[in-house]
Amino acid sequence: MSLKGIGPFATFLIIGPTCFFLGILFAGLPYDYYVLWSTPNAIASEPNVDPRSAYFDMQENHLKFLHSSAPLISRMLHIVIATGILGLLMKLYKPTEANKLFDGASLVLYMIGVTVYIANIVKGMRTVSAGAYGNMELAEGESFKDKVLYEGNEPAAYIGREDSLRVVSASNTILAMVLIGILVLQAGQWYAQRKESEEIEQLDNARDEKRKEKSEKAGKKKQ
Repeated sequence: MSLKGIGPFATFLIIGPTCFFLGILFAGLPYDYYVLWSTPNAIASEPNVDPRSAYFDMQENHLKFLHSSAPLISRMLHIVIATGILGLLMKLYKPTEANKLFDGASLVLYMIGVTVYIANIVKGMRTVSAGAYGNMELAEGESFKDKVLYEGNEPAAYIGREDSLRVVSASNTILAMVLIGILVLQAGQWYAQRKESEEIEQLDNARDEKRKEKSEKAGKKKQ
């Protein structure tokens, strides 16, 4: 790190928010798991009911609760996001080669995560809170599907309730992978710098030993 003493603090500013966001995503994993990857066992008393429907309902209520939370909550979340960006920019000020490689890639992944959050997750929470799904009822006898613009003779695509919730779950998964990638890059940078320090220390020790041997030989010649 080009600025002495700033590296560990800046790394803390990166790892702290990253782990914080992973914790938030972990809280939604019980819903995302059954919405995306696995089908729960059907209830014996209701064999004809889709066992996933309960998890769609729980996920929908969870997203509505998050979106309707006090403005202070979203402001705190945005402050934490800004903290991670600040840490990355601090490490990229007068960067070394290691900073360009590891921290540059971390910044790219971080901005990808912010984009996924804004474009998919925030939009998804607004859609869920408003109930503005593609097949929502607009008026008696009419639905959104009847109102969409037509391209030629084919209706434009629309997304229903379950697909909208799946998009949010998939976005959570993508964001989690991005955040894990940032942690891997930061750990890789720490390991690379540690190995570099060990190699420099070994070279310094070897140089000191050679100097010591030369001085000892010179002393014997004088005697």
